[in-house]
Parts: sequence; C-alpha cells; structure tokens
Amino acid sequence: MATMRGLVDDKRAALRLGGRDARDWLQGLVSNDIHRLSRDNAVYAALLTPQGKYLFDFILVEGADGAILLDVAADRAAALTQRLAMYRLRRDVTITDVSGQTQVALVWSGQTGGGQTGGARPSAPGALVVADPRDAGLGWRVYAQDAAEALALAGAETALRDAYDALRVAVGAPESGVELIPDDSYILEAGFERLNGVDFRKGCYVGQEVTARMRHKTDLRKGLVRVRVEGAPPPPGTPVTTADGKPAGALFTVIDGAGLAHLRFDRAAGPLRAGDARVIAPDMTAATGS
Repeated sequence: MATMRGLVDDKRAALRLGGRDARDWLQGLVSNDIHRLSRDNAVYAALLTPQGKYLFDFILVEGADGAILLDVAADRAAALTQRLAMYRLRRDVTITDVSGQTQVALVWSGQTGGGQTGGARPSAPGALVVADPRDAGLGWRVYAQDAAEALALAGAETALRDAYDALRVAVGAPESGVELIPDDSYILEAGFERLNGVDFRKGCYVGQEVTARMRHKTDLRKGLVRVRVEGAPPPPGTPVTTADGKPAGALFTVIDGAGLAHLRFDRAAGPLRAGDARVIAPDMTAATGS
C-alpha cells in the first residue's frame, strides 16, 4: 500500500517575476521554452553563462495572478536576483523575493517493498500543487504560505531529507551546489535533456550556442551517472580514480549504497574508488556510442 510522504523544503526560495514583459524577457534568457508554462505545467530550466556553463537551475510555476513563480535553491536566490536584474535593462519586469509568503514542500508516494513513484496528485486546499517537471518519480511540488499545514492537509507523512535524496539519486536528478557547480558544470553532462530542462527548438538564450554545439557536433565524453557504492560513502565531491590511480571523475550524493557520480565514460569500465569506498558504474557503452 502506498502512503504519501512529504518534506518542507527549507533549502528552496521563491522569487516572483511580474510585469508585462516578464515572459518574453525570460524566454530569451533561460534554457527551456517558457511558452510551455501554464497553471498545470511547470517548467524546469537553467540560466547559463555566455560560455554555456551552469549558473542557476530552477522550477518555473505560473501563479494565481499570472505572474511567474521561480523556485530556486535558497542559497542562490540573492545571486540569481542580481543576475536577472543585470539583464532586465528597460524591460517592464519586476523581481521580488516572496519566500516569506510562499514556502515549498515536496510530496511523493512511498511504496512498500522498496519501490517509489511520484504518486497521485495530493489535495492541499489553498496551495498551488504542480507535478515536478523533471521526472514523475520526484512527485509533486507544493507552494503555500504554510508548507507544513499544506502537508498536513494532504495527509502526507513527514519524511527525512535522505528519503527525498534517495528519489533524486534514483532518477539521476542533480542538486545545485552538490552535483551542479556554478561556473563549472555543463547542463547536458548533468542530464538536463533527460530531465526536461532544455529545449533545442526554442531559439536563442544565454549560452545556447555552446549547448547546441555540445549536442549536435560532439559526443559527450563524461556525465552524471547512477552508481553503486560499497563501503562508507566519502564526502560529496570526493575524486573517483581508476585502479591505476588515474582521475575518473567525482562522487557526490550517496544514499543506501546508491549514488550520483560525474564520470569520464572512457575510464568507468574498470574498478573505481572514491576514498575508501568502491564505486561500481553502469555499462557506459550507450553513453559513449561504442
């Protein structure tokens, strides 16, 4: 029998984008198609550097007043606000931190027997509830003035952070500041195409040329993959090495023997280590195209 599980996500902040130019302006900045955004359809997107490197990722939601609610990592909200203001110029766009009025909660279905899925839409009167656009297994995102009250109304049992991180690992969803490193990561290597975070038909946006070239003119040689970890997990970011000591990448989130690692595909076939732990990667044949 499935039970709803929930978590008040105090690691997220909410920004409100308003003004008559907000949608067209944002469309020219971020990696996904803003025109797909509606009350029933959230959009996952990133803001990149002009050189195509990751800066911020966020989930976009349409608010009751038609404004855009931008759900972003709390420790990146101020920097994102500053970056967006830099691009605003004379456009009719307002950027307001509304975290004090809008909290974020996460709801998913925990299945007995170890399997987990997103589950049916939770009922939380007065709250805005949208499916996580990255993967159905990540469940639902709830926006309310009191997220804990919304979870109670939805009948969700309170879960620990590790339970949600296990979902992230299961679907291969990176987290800002962990698997996603500002000014360093590339979104295609982090799985954004698989996670519905990039649109290759929408036209220009900041960093679009590099991102498109990576997809159409090169084969990815490294990327974020799910791995098995045997032994005590090391701190996130611990280097992964081959049996002969060559660098193969880095290991990040590890929960119950499953983890996310950023690996070089050509060095992932043999025995790998991260600290004192053994890392077992999947077959990289499909990723390398060999």
